[in-house]
Amino acid sequence: MTLPENPEPQTAWAEIRARLRQTLGDSTYEIWIAPLELAALEGRRLLLEGPAPTQEWVAKRYGQVLQRCARAVLGEHVEVAVGTGGGGTSRPATAPDAADNEPPASLNPRYSFDQFIIGESNHLAHAAALAVAELPGQAYNPLFLHAPPGLGKTHLLHAIGNYLTAFGPSRVRYTTVEAFTNHFIRALGSHSLGHFKRTYRDVDVLLIDDVQFLASKARTEEEFFHTFNALYETGRQLVLTCDRLPAALKGIEERLRERFESGLVADISPPDLPTRVAILRKRAQLDGIPITHDTVLETIAERVTDNIRALEGALIRVVAHHSLTGRPIDAKLARDVLDAIYPKPSSTLSLDAIQQEVASRFGVSLAEMASPSRAGRVTWPRQLAIYLARELTNTPLHAIGEAFGRNHATVLHACRRVSERTAEDSEAAADLAELQQALSRRGHDRGS
Repeated sequence: MTLPENPEPQTAWAEIRARLRQTLGDSTYEIWIAPLELAALEGRRLLLEGPAPTQEWVAKRYGQVLQRCARAVLGEHVEVAVGTGGGGTSRPATAPDAADNEPPASLNPRYSFDQFIIGESNHLAHAAALAVAELPGQAYNPLFLHAPPGLGKTHLLHAIGNYLTAFGPSRVRYTTVEAFTNHFIRALGSHSLGHFKRTYRDVDVLLIDDVQFLASKARTEEEFFHTFNALYETGRQLVLTCDRLPAALKGIEERLRERFESGLVADISPPDLPTRVAILRKRAQLDGIPITHDTVLETIAERVTDNIRALEGALIRVVAHHSLTGRPIDAKLARDVLDAIYPKPSSTLSLDAIQQEVASRFGVSLAEMASPSRAGRVTWPRQLAIYLARELTNTPLHAIGEAFGRNHATVLHACRRVSERTAEDSEAAADLAELQQALSRRGHDRGS
């Protein structure tokens, strides 16, 4: 494309963007260059505007290619600068220094509060995350989100960042402990600790993912401790995620564990059946998957119970089989696909056998198991028996409820309560494991 001697700025910028896309490739262009906008073309100066969290790094990392593409269009005299708009400072587009060659981690735009499905297992964590996004540094500081992998803590972390980026003036930085560690090591090697410290301390909100990986990294942990203090003592917000509670972080110094516990620790437990179905429904809507009956989603949700990533992966697997075979997306297809990876337990156990085993272990009668009694000595065995009936038999939920004199909702509550209690109470977990072993032997004996 040949441009006139004094080209119209937007025409020139369109040509420069085309050259940048061709040079960098679609993926890099969309992530780092597409957000840039033309602010001004004045004489020898081409001023571009970019998002505040990334504009400095973009100017340094892609400075040479910005300059080269601009000069190819506008002539060798042009100098490119990248700023944040609104009269803020701008930075010349230059070659990257070794100290600065560390990109800000990207926030996933799909991880928003609107796309997060709220249930009993995560409502506290969601409410706390939203409060922090609306009032950073004032609501809960630090906010420590705890959950096993795949239950949504990273989703909430990104949702906070996306909310603040869209609606707040706050300077936000998201990173993982792995990225923080790698950046720290590079800074040590290039004698650029000053820049490293400014990167993480000159922010209003710092979002840190997977802090369990600080364990056994003494130098990184020391630097993280001082970064934490620098932000906390000046009233700036910290949000951290971890796959275990602070007290269980054995490889991390006590002083840091105490700081993690000084704010709000919000845990996320596995979602119940209605929440799992809602998650699948939302994912199907986002991806444009033609699901016409909830029975498909319920079939998947009944098989995959403990991990949202696995839950969504199971849906994708079913849709893939539909695309490859042409079979309709229905409950039968879901069962056929999931039988290979999430098979239903093969057992001849009956509900009576489960009730008898649990009642015998805890010294309660079968009549008490199905009675309205809410005494502690009866409630816990009943909940265990309901949970085991759900896990070890193919009995529908309504039939399990009838066997215990309960309704569908009570069955779900009992299953959720057992999951929560066994996660926190080692004695309860031991009870469950021993019952599962006993019933497994019993089912095997009956089937042989």
